[in-house]
Amino acid sequence: MVVAHRGASSSIAEHTLGAYVTAIESGADALECDVRLTKDGHLVCVHDRTVNRTSDGSGVVSDLDLSGLNSLNFSSWHSELPSSADELLNDTHYLSGVAPDRVERGGGVLTLEMLLGLVRDASTPVRLLVETKHPTRYQGLVEKELVDLLARFGWARRAATPTLRQPADMDNRVVVMSFAPTAIRRVKLLAPDIPTVLLLDRLLPVRRDGMLPTGVPIAGPGLHVLRAEPEYVARAHARGHRVYVWTVDEPDDVAFVRELGVDTIITNRPADVIAQIGR
Repeated sequence: MVVAHRGASSSIAEHTLGAYVTAIESGADALECDVRLTKDGHLVCVHDRTVNRTSDGSGVVSDLDLSGLNSLNFSSWHSELPSSADELLNDTHYLSGVAPDRVERGGGVLTLEMLLGLVRDASTPVRLLVETKHPTRYQGLVEKELVDLLARFGWARRAATPTLRQPADMDNRVVVMSFAPTAIRRVKLLAPDIPTVLLLDRLLPVRRDGMLPTGVPIAGPGLHVLRAEPEYVARAHARGHRVYVWTVDEPDDVAFVRELGVDTIITNRPADVIAQIGR
């Protein structure tokens, strides 16, 4: 599975509608986004704690309301002209990102609800990987609001009796990821059918043998983790877990993780990875 990390974020501004439309058109199997909770309780697709890097404004996401975030331009930092004027004559990634009929609300923040609607209405089947960001002042409210929203779309079923041992529905359209085991645990107890990924930026001794917390079926190591310990993929598979690796952009790295047998590649360059693997 090829997953577009924050959309086709190597060519279109991350977490914008254009980036996700372009990723779907490139043939990505799934999209990936990060979510944070606004001051007035909306889940928005923003990676950083602040909007300083990815918009023309400043401030902490959790201090801003949806109206304030929609007044900002989240596309401006990646709106430079292409290197060749020829690109303006074709339906390229550049045009996919700036075509007026694909930009809504003046480049304001992308809400998770909007992105879920895009996934639901896509002409080809596509999945969504949602990463909840921690630490946050709202703590477990992020996962609660996420599960409530997914339930509205029919992609989460509330548990009558919360349990960590109920198998997840691995065909579910949405997967939830986090570096925080407590966040993954909350999701599992709220909606056991949602598959979860424990993201790993390093291998602690308790994780080195491929073991994951109860009920978590997918390991999410960074590329640097697998470079340091390539045997980890086999260990995780031996435990019955899938392996989703991030963030893999360079051809040599794509070849490396494919040789290891990973199940999913998360990349900023979905079109390039799809071309390299031959489909």
